[in-house]
Amino acid sequence: MRKDIHPEYVQCSVTCACGNQFTTMSNKPEIRIDICNVCHPFFTGSEKIVDAAGRVEKFKKKYNLK
Repeated sequence: MRKDIHPEYVQCSVTCACGNQFTTMSNKPEIRIDICNVCHPFFTGSEKIVDAAGRVEKFKKKYNLK
């Protein structure tokens, strides 16, 4: 392995949109995510629609769904 070509591996603080925070290792000191294991429907068993740009409402309006 060549020296001085790899990024620094530091402790990373990860923050989810739901408010959950945890630490891991990465080359970035801070990461913000939209979905984590606490709020993901696969792990929670409940349906949650993540819609940042209004695409769900646009689809429902287009096909006259409720």
